[in-house]
Amino acid sequence: QVQLVESGGGLVQAGGSLRLSCAASGSFRSINYMNWFRQAPGKKRELVASSTTDGSTNVADSVKGRFTISGDNAKNTVYLQMNNLKPEDTAVYYCNVVVLSRSGLSFGSWGQGTQVTVSS
Repeated sequence: QVQLVESGGGLVQAGGSLRLSCAASGSFRSINYMNWFRQAPGKKRELVASSTTDGSTNVADSVKGRFTISGDNAKNTVYLQMNNLKPEDTAVYYCNVVVLSRSGLSFGSWGQGTQVTVSS
């Protein structure tokens, strides 16, 4: 089982910055992927950024050049640095991890979500 604790959301003006954090804990062998998704009102949940424990990262085209995903393997924590925020970035942001259990099975887990609101 994996527990995820997210923090860092809030209200910011357009052009501002926020940094989201997601710390994973629990009983698992390793973390394979740590991702950030977001869901705006009336829209589907979309992948914003993803990372693997070997350092590979990807970000969606809509946030490329503004958002950066990074991780601290020792702390099982992933961060999402969001710069030059725009009103269209307003959404609930969810942390998602895919872990390898002690029995060798892969499974995913979701955080509770953190609200990011960007005012114009």
